[in-house]
Amino acid sequence: MPQNSIISPFQPEIFLILRLSLAQLNFLVGDISGNADLVIRAASHARDEQGADAIVFPELTLTGYPPEDLLLRPELIRRVEKALSRISAAVTGIDVILGYPRSTADGLFNSAGVMREGRIIAEYQKQCLPNYSVFDEKRYFVPGHAPCVFRMKGVPVGLTICEDIWEEAPAAQAAAAGARLILNLNASPYHCGKAPERERLLQRRARENGLPIAYVNLIGGQDELVFDGGSFVVDAKGGLIRRGEYFVEDRMLVEVDAASGAVMPGSVAPEPGEEESIYRALVLGVRDYAVKNGFRGAVLGLSGGIDSALTLAIAVDALGADQVKAVMMPSRYTADMSKEDAAAEAKALGVHYSSISIEPAFRAFQEMLAEEFAGLPPDTAEENIQARCRGIVLMAISNKKGKILLTTGNKSEMSVGYTTLYGDMAGGFAPLRDVAKTMVYRLAEYRNGISPVISRRTMERPPSPELARDQKDVDSLPPYEILDPILMRYVEQDHSLEEIVAAGFDEAVVRHVIRLVERNEYKRRQAPPGIKITRRAFGRDRRYPLTSGF
Repeated sequence: MPQNSIISPFQPEIFLILRLSLAQLNFLVGDISGNADLVIRAASHARDEQGADAIVFPELTLTGYPPEDLLLRPELIRRVEKALSRISAAVTGIDVILGYPRSTADGLFNSAGVMREGRIIAEYQKQCLPNYSVFDEKRYFVPGHAPCVFRMKGVPVGLTICEDIWEEAPAAQAAAAGARLILNLNASPYHCGKAPERERLLQRRARENGLPIAYVNLIGGQDELVFDGGSFVVDAKGGLIRRGEYFVEDRMLVEVDAASGAVMPGSVAPEPGEEESIYRALVLGVRDYAVKNGFRGAVLGLSGGIDSALTLAIAVDALGADQVKAVMMPSRYTADMSKEDAAAEAKALGVHYSSISIEPAFRAFQEMLAEEFAGLPPDTAEENIQARCRGIVLMAISNKKGKILLTTGNKSEMSVGYTTLYGDMAGGFAPLRDVAKTMVYRLAEYRNGISPVISRRTMERPPSPELARDQKDVDSLPPYEILDPILMRYVEQDHSLEEIVAAGFDEAVVRHVIRLVERNEYKRRQAPPGIKITRRAFGRDRRYPLTSGF
């Protein structure tokens, strides 16, 4: 097995053009055989249809990303070795550059290899292992220490993997070892604003080393993560000269002048705006979570409110109207306008729709608990019974029909516990878990700009859980225009109470919000997974103790 390779000084050969296919594809974590099949098909397509000399895949191609504790299973490593042998035997006439875990006497490495005519001619071990946010690679891998530079059609090419390019040393090492082009294999998850940040970073690295860099990224949803693609190339001066599509599979053909190592300019796909990128991330995340886990569509409760209306639109765009069922579950407190708007939204989106009253179940629980509750005034206990009645109805439909139950709560509500455990939190996946309430309205406007599917009345009426007469969210919470900026500072930016107050917020309000956030960690720990779209999401991103005196 070749070790990290360093070549002799650049000596151009007679070839004129080096053609690279950047394979921005959607892999399934743990499906090593299926991922190998996808590599073989893609390599054959790149060779036969694109005329490519090499195809470059993302980080940890064979296992998918992140494989997490699957990496601790010896069987996974054995399957990876078999897959590498199968790919080497099946693919000729094109170099295959892909990522995989490699176990050696020195430990487990996050590796990238170059396959050529049945053997691995060069191999690189990732040097910079991220251990922050959603990443915990130091739990599994040991770092490499050396560059890897190999020749393709006379062009010296350096390999790096994802986090390596965020640090200065690996690219500088490759340049010092003679590289005229750097390939960077990535599994870089989406959050709002991440794409331009990546491009600025790569532009700086290219200028520092005077080398073009080709960045190939993963695409697809994996649990709460979404990988947005957007693979791109910058030239030696840091100019953006190629960019692939976002949120879809793409096979971008890049041409390199073999005499100089310069990358030839080509098409640059547009970068989506903020609302568009978030919405497309949510759609992709829902689609892949449902499909990769074998669900036969989705079911959700449609209340006539903005959150469920947006969730319904996302589900339809992800899975198709014929695969989605919406259920209105009115109670004595449900307004007529809620029933009317829910029915109109279901009709506009063409989904299966039904209305099932929870009144019989609610009355039955009241009768069952009458003696236990005797002499006590009605409060949130009765409100939560209604939410839990709805949860039972939806879970029953989910179980019976094999459809995943999508919950409809947003990040603002999850932050302060304005949700009912085993009620509206009951379900398998939470598309809006990391979407603030104010962003929900912006996304609804964006989706209506495509086609009007969310009623204007739903978007303009004061939000209400409708669990008591004339109830409004502002009865219990600050207005979302105030709440969301406080939450962003406290949850996502780790600002202290004093810093938030100094930014212009009322101290009593800030104290109340922080107290709600801290006391409801137990609810979030029991919530279904949801899609990360901000820099700091609940879950892998933010791991706080349930019991704390901080």
